[in-house]
Amino acid sequence: MIYLDYSANTPADPRVAEAFLRASLDYPGNPNSRHPAGQAAAKALADARAHIAALLRILPEELIFTSGATEANNLALLGSTAARRHVGRHIISTALEHPSVSATLSYLQEVGYEIDLLPILPSGCIDLNALSSLLRKDTCLVSLSAVDSELGTLQPLAEAAALIRHFPDCHFHVDATQAMGKVPVDFSVADSVSFAPHKFYGLVGSGVLYKKKGIPLYPQLHGGESDSPYRSGTPALAEIRALETALELALAEEAARYDLVAAHNVYLRAALKGKAKVTVNSPTTAVPHILNLSIAGLRGAAVQAALALSDICISVKSACSTDALPSRAVFAVSRSRKNALASFRLSLSHLTTREELDALLGALAPLLH
Repeated sequence: MIYLDYSANTPADPRVAEAFLRASLDYPGNPNSRHPAGQAAAKALADARAHIAALLRILPEELIFTSGATEANNLALLGSTAARRHVGRHIISTALEHPSVSATLSYLQEVGYEIDLLPILPSGCIDLNALSSLLRKDTCLVSLSAVDSELGTLQPLAEAAALIRHFPDCHFHVDATQAMGKVPVDFSVADSVSFAPHKFYGLVGSGVLYKKKGIPLYPQLHGGESDSPYRSGTPALAEIRALETALELALAEEAARYDLVAAHNVYLRAALKGKAKVTVNSPTTAVPHILNLSIAGLRGAAVQAALALSDICISVKSACSTDALPSRAVFAVSRSRKNALASFRLSLSHLTTREELDALLGALAPLLH
């Protein structure tokens, strides 16, 4: 099998799995318990929290551990808007967001919030002039992805933050799920940042929400003592220790991994250049880990099915998106429904080999005639 869907999920690094198993065996106690086993687990949790915070260059108390990025995004959006009901009901976001953001915004719209989606430039980036013109006194939230999950576009977060800063009551949330472990993420520009380790060779079932100290946030889960006032539930120590290991490895190896993936991206772009039926939707400035393509006359789902016959795994859109609908991200850039329906995503890894890429190109060849 050739796996080219690393933006949906990555295989766990054996060192991460070992950290999970070791913590599961070494710390049987609930970190909230007052007995020696609980106290040992609580210390292990505090140590992991301090180390993760140091890796991210944030304060330990700014970390909220969740069950994944979906929960982290929901907590950030619902919790921040609930805490800012006195500010207003105006929200700014984009059509590029992951469904865990866009669906939450749809819910907020249903209960009375006004949502403005920023126009997307041909580069795939948000229009900063539009952001400046849309911001107003009753804007309570701006939510942007650091890296779009379908195109791989890097958004100008620092420039956006500079504009939002003129509205101190507005919460700025960044979904960094497709950025962490791939490119540097500056947490200082945002009020909250979400990510999940299963995107960088960690485990499914854990996630992080960074919330800047002093920023109000209403919890969305209630009952059950926890290590955070913003999220109830028994701390998942083994998952947190595994997250710690995955993050440490990803940051230590980030540059080397990036260079390998960038070489793969260049190789594929060169091999597909000049193919009349192929449209490369990902801008050249996108992260190299994501390469979004369209083949004229074929729906993305048909390409996915054809490649599956050769045991090659790709995705049509984000794994959490609704099937049979055109890619919102590709449509936002190309303004072509046909092109958006034809799009599909290759996502690459440092684990990807040149032989796998050649097999992919071979399987695509019959579809290009």
